[in-house]
Amino acid sequence: MNDTTFAVLGTGGIGRRALEVSEDKDDLTPVAACDRHGVAVDHGGLDVDELLAATEGNIASDGGATVDDGGASSGVKQAGEERGVAASVQAEPTETPIDDVIAESGAIDAVLIALPNLEHDFIPRVAERFAAADYEGVLVDVLKRSRVIGMLDDREETLQGSGITFVCGAGATPGFLTGAAALAAQSFVEVHEVDIWWGVGLKSGYEDNRGTVREDIAHLDGYDIETARGMTDAEIEDLVDEHDGVLEFHDMEHADDVLLERAGVCDAEDVTVGGVLDLRNDQKPTTTTVTVTGETFDGEVATNTFELGDETSMEANVNGPALGYLKAAVRHNRAGDYGVFGPAELMPGF
Repeated sequence: MNDTTFAVLGTGGIGRRALEVSEDKDDLTPVAACDRHGVAVDHGGLDVDELLAATEGNIASDGGATVDDGGASSGVKQAGEERGVAASVQAEPTETPIDDVIAESGAIDAVLIALPNLEHDFIPRVAERFAAADYEGVLVDVLKRSRVIGMLDDREETLQGSGITFVCGAGATPGFLTGAAALAAQSFVEVHEVDIWWGVGLKSGYEDNRGTVREDIAHLDGYDIETARGMTDAEIEDLVDEHDGVLEFHDMEHADDVLLERAGVCDAEDVTVGGVLDLRNDQKPTTTTVTVTGETFDGEVATNTFELGDETSMEANVNGPALGYLKAAVRHNRAGDYGVFGPAELMPGF
């Protein structure tokens, strides 16, 4: 009953690391993975080492194109005879990767959606496609944008009718840190404010983290989703150079706010998210912290602080929690709990 088969949609940085981390998670078996050029399926379990080795330096990801948009892009890294997943001996080239995974979904307990979210409604539309195929299982994403949560809520009746348990925003932030804030809030009768401040070091730079960096740039002053998506790779590299490789963000539109509100922890307007991204060093430029201030049961005002160790990588803080939430969602799904859930809703109730 504890064994869980899962698929990964998207094999950029997050998807690849999810496959790798899954080997250290009990009772998790990756059986499918895809990008916009290929799909690998083995219901007995993928050979993760072979898949990662075959796609190293050959990731079919770009600055915002989806896995099934069918278009080429200067952002796609190409090497070898095939692109992306199709380079693996376990894979087949395809122009319909998501549909190919959906066709196998009767034997898949959960799906991790690790795709760029530069189209606001893309992930909600992916969820609709699984529901239309009568998929009964778990969908988990690591989306960042607050507005996407409402789009998923609009589809909750459809997801419930299919028997889908959808956990949205289940990465680091939102996700891991959202859950930390919800736990820290248990000391209070009223939460006054939640401040999330993150630090990420990615020495590999924009070249190996295109989707993540492009999404983050959309949060800079003077930028938005549309402008970030329209930037060329050269323009992004120039922007990174102008900031000496270090980008700082304030008042980001991160889904932590609405996810904490829907869990009853605080109002969305009381949540602020910001951070620092260093694209030239692996060492974190600042310590990741969550601070929750509120009034205690004794009438005092206090602040609880959760701090991540600087040694933990972005990949570990995204993929470990994402797979942990995936396992929790499978338990809920098997118990008949269907619909849309945020990470804080799987924590102790406020």
